[in-house]
Amino acid sequence: MALTQPQPEGAADVLRGDLAVTACMETLQVGYLHAVAAAAGCSLSQPFPDNGIDWQVSHGSRRHEVDDEVTVKIQLKATQQIAPDPRGAFFSFTLDNDHLRKLARPRVAVPRILVVMLLPRRVDRWLAARPDALELRHCCYWVNLAGHPVTGQRRTNVRVPTAKVFDDRALCDIMARVGAGGSP
Repeated sequence: MALTQPQPEGAADVLRGDLAVTACMETLQVGYLHAVAAAAGCSLSQPFPDNGIDWQVSHGSRRHEVDDEVTVKIQLKATQQIAPDPRGAFFSFTLDNDHLRKLARPRVAVPRILVVMLLPRRVDRWLAARPDALELRHCCYWVNLAGHPVTGQRRTNVRVPTAKVFDDRALCDIMARVGAGGSP
């Protein structure tokens, strides 16, 4: 069942399209990923068909030790179920076990991370435009789930650290570690 766009209070004069809110969330997080990759000097590719991994991000540098270009696979998720400014060291996010198994494999040729975007419930608070900035509200967090156990029957809660904001510097650091032969 597709969720339709909610009409926020005070926004009756804004006629938003009738795409499912989940489709809009996916589009916004892809825009976020593109902005982060561009600022980090990375290229993006999208596997087709997608087999549980949404994007591949590649980073080229002569300073990498294992190859001159390294790649990380990314699974994107977005939610309005968690407050956009989580308090504490982590927040819990529920993944289908099939997705978790793919992300949790301890030995892979190309490392994998989960990137979770937390969005306000009100669509009119997703972004703000000014002459000097376009803000996407709120942000994404990332976690390396390699080795994480599957504990639920169909779904498993994973902890996503609030200190791991997914931005251009974080992506560069991830790529530097992978380029040195380490994990994200």
